[in-house]
Amino acid sequence: MSIKNKGPEFCLIVEGSYLTETEAEHALRDPFIEDWVEETGRFRVHNLNEMEIVPGVVLGLLGVWMLDDDLFEIASIDPEQPLTEHKSKGIAEALRRHGMFDEIKIERREQVSEENA
Repeated sequence: MSIKNKGPEFCLIVEGSYLTETEAEHALRDPFIEDWVEETGRFRVHNLNEMEIVPGVVLGLLGVWMLDDDLFEIASIDPEQPLTEHKSKGIAEALRRHGMFDEIKIERREQVSEENA
């Protein structure tokens, strides 16, 4: 069953001194995992799909892609659950509170359609 998009998909463009996507992904996840461990006493990988950053967005739903040196995109990895502008703003605020990235911007995500590829 497909969920219809109610608007454009958004993403976060973040800057941070990370050399790889993996380092940036750890920077994204680590503070939330630490909070989870403090609350529950343990962490397992499947918990990523239980850690809600903002209502409707769990940590396991977010992917990180390197765009350029120190520049990364954070977006939903599930095409059925794209990030809305409202959810992106909530995620950006959570990231700012944790201070893992130097700059955080919200942008409309550009998608290349298969017809134009």
